[in-house]
Amino acid sequence: DGLSGQLTSCSWRYRDPGGSSQGTGPFLLWVLNYGIICPCTLERSLHCPHLNLKTHFYSLAFNLKLYSYTEEPEFALNRDYFEEDFRSHARGRRWIELTVEEQRAYVMRLLDALEVTDRDKRLKVARAILYLAQGVFDECDTEVDVLHWSRHNIFLLYDMGIFTALLELLSMEIDNSQACSSAVRKPAISLADSTELRVLLSIMYLMVETIRVQTEDDRPEWIAAREAFKNELASPLYNGEPFALLLFTMVTKFCSMNAPHFPMKKVLLLLWKTILFTLGGFEELQEMKVRHRERLNLSPLPEDSIKVVRAMRAASPPASAMELIEQQQQQKRGRRSRRPLVKQDSLDTYNERDPFKNDDARDEEEDPEDTDSGIEGEVDPLDRDVIIQPPPPPPPLRPPTERVNFPKGLPWAPKVREKDIEHFLETSRNKFIGFTLGNDTETLVGLPRPIHESVKTLKQVTLSVNFPLDTRVISQGEEEVEDTPAEMLYLGMLPNLSQYVIALLKLLLAAAPTSKAKTDSINILADVLPEEMPITVLQSMKLGIDVNRHKEIIVKAISALLLLLLKHFKLNHIYQFEIVSQHLVFANCIPLILKFFNQNIMSYISAKNSICVLDFPHCVVHEMPELTAESLEAGDSSQFCWRNLFSCINLLRILNKLTKWKHSRTMMLVVFKSAPILKRALKVKQAMMQLYVLKLLKIQTKYLGRQWRKSNMKTMSAIYQKVRHRLNDDWAYGNDIDARPWDFQAEECALRESIEKFNSRRYERNKNGDFAPVDNCLQSVLGQRVELPEDFHYSYEMWLEREVFSQPIQWEGLLQNP
Repeated sequence: DGLSGQLTSCSWRYRDPGGSSQGTGPFLLWVLNYGIICPCTLERSLHCPHLNLKTHFYSLAFNLKLYSYTEEPEFALNRDYFEEDFRSHARGRRWIELTVEEQRAYVMRLLDALEVTDRDKRLKVARAILYLAQGVFDECDTEVDVLHWSRHNIFLLYDMGIFTALLELLSMEIDNSQACSSAVRKPAISLADSTELRVLLSIMYLMVETIRVQTEDDRPEWIAAREAFKNELASPLYNGEPFALLLFTMVTKFCSMNAPHFPMKKVLLLLWKTILFTLGGFEELQEMKVRHRERLNLSPLPEDSIKVVRAMRAASPPASAMELIEQQQQQKRGRRSRRPLVKQDSLDTYNERDPFKNDDARDEEEDPEDTDSGIEGEVDPLDRDVIIQPPPPPPPLRPPTERVNFPKGLPWAPKVREKDIEHFLETSRNKFIGFTLGNDTETLVGLPRPIHESVKTLKQVTLSVNFPLDTRVISQGEEEVEDTPAEMLYLGMLPNLSQYVIALLKLLLAAAPTSKAKTDSINILADVLPEEMPITVLQSMKLGIDVNRHKEIIVKAISALLLLLLKHFKLNHIYQFEIVSQHLVFANCIPLILKFFNQNIMSYISAKNSICVLDFPHCVVHEMPELTAESLEAGDSSQFCWRNLFSCINLLRILNKLTKWKHSRTMMLVVFKSAPILKRALKVKQAMMQLYVLKLLKIQTKYLGRQWRKSNMKTMSAIYQKVRHRLNDDWAYGNDIDARPWDFQAEECALRESIEKFNSRRYERNKNGDFAPVDNCLQSVLGQRVELPEDFHYSYEMWLEREVFSQPIQWEGLLQNP
């Protein structure tokens, strides 16, 4: 999904040309480390004879989550409307048999038909365009062919100006007050109420996601079209605002109950992919960070965080009190386990084992450790009775697992802040000299030699810096602001930023699995519920799976969207990041995320809310088998839901960014008793997720008490091994913690004041006099050329005599106290 390093695999159900299923279901596509199993040749390779590797990977990803299972009948409807109109134009030929010029002529005909006033006719034309964007699947024999023609058609549609026409229709549908008022009055909203919007959003999503993904075999004109489309989406070309602002408006309008028929899943997916396309993913962020450091003459980064996390190995989770009691009972009875003690593997080095198999039963019970009484203990993972079945023999289509070489030593280079050096020197000066020098980090006179060596060591460590540094002297004139995509997006979001944040969190709350249905909550199922409710058990099971999948996709889109905004705004300017963070905190984002994780997280990670045979494009290429209750209950054979794992990692990263270096927000984690909730999340044996859980535990360890640290030494060891070290950070000891006050309101108000000064200075046109730039440099002022009126030299001597020479000056007044 463009967020590199978080998920490295997806699933592909292979079927041979005859239509029979091969193997036991989906198998892993190890894209980043091991290559893929090419669906065409069934050989491990980074190349496919029909299509590029990334086209396989990304096309599968975006097609799988865009459509709900209740939309399946509409695929045939799109085909029928296209063929009805195309038959009169092509005279017996198929779309794939036309030349490019003939295809362009037909697309131009569709573009003209979009401008008719008849709403039903416009919808039929839009469905025909959607069929083209979906890859004219009725003329294709394989899923690879569908993806190939989808990509070809989408670049053709963009070149012919279809996106601009669709944007005008989308604006009309958003402003359609009749449809909004009708939806507000209806007691139950279904798919039929959002038909036009779903068709338009589906085409636009397919265009954004397909053009966004770059492949090695892209034509030169496609590369140019990608850059042009990216600049077009990021620029304020749509009513003076970037395209993302229109989608944000749809989100707020839906959450305010003014348009309950908006298909929120498609809106959020399109918004997420638009932000990802215009601002860039994590790899682009890393490149921008390197360029910023070079421009500020800072030392290069010691490591690439994405690569470090990929090389990490997941740790075995700490034992719960229930597991300790069971082990003690076995030891008293003198029984030894017949099963071999096998060390638990991570998802990153997945080798056919199912480490979730034995955690489900325990997760259903309330762990004694959740009472936060500090009595739980931990044992070495090698001494535990780890109940893991021997690995089954791999199926013939699954590639053998390759060993991964993990680096020795600590994974991260230590860091230090300028503030830490200042604090160290202030403490040393007070101790040895008896006075301080403020923010001076250079003067070492009077300090012992070991202090000199310590300061030298601290300065050699990479400094953590937020970009751009807010140390400009604003008295030298107006600040020059670069029009980056992030800057233009922030400027557009600023007037209604709090509304956007609250709307996103409302949707996240409604889609969370721990949320209970309330009468006043928003209805996020408007674009998944059919017109006629199910009447059979099979239909009810299918709809239940679709609803759960629908909620999971919404959580995924919101979590990825918020994380991208935080990271890009932090890189663009630290105060832009701080204002978004503060709006999230004030909207109760911290307890919301903790509530999300206060569930059986193992069941959520391994949920099977998918029906492979109904996924696009499989359902339109192959014959549909008969669905039974047993097949729906079994789901697919994949052991992990990468979508949910992706969402959990994003939410943990958001929580880390909100609380990092914020004492009052860290205390909120302690007050909400997040430690037992986070400890349960360590049961998910995936390195990246464990890393961000351990980070959250580290920042609050000093506040949890000595007894907690004593009884959680394995967790403390994991923090030491996996989390970056900060020099002079006493996270494991908690010295003088009780003497430090916790004043949430004062800290947040001080931060809010700084943010308001920044926004007023940088963005308000009518600047307040307190923040107006003033040139107080004598040489600069005297060196400026001042335009004087023509008659100035005639009255200049009279003005001097009247205003200067004839006025008595009381020089002794300067010596008196004011």
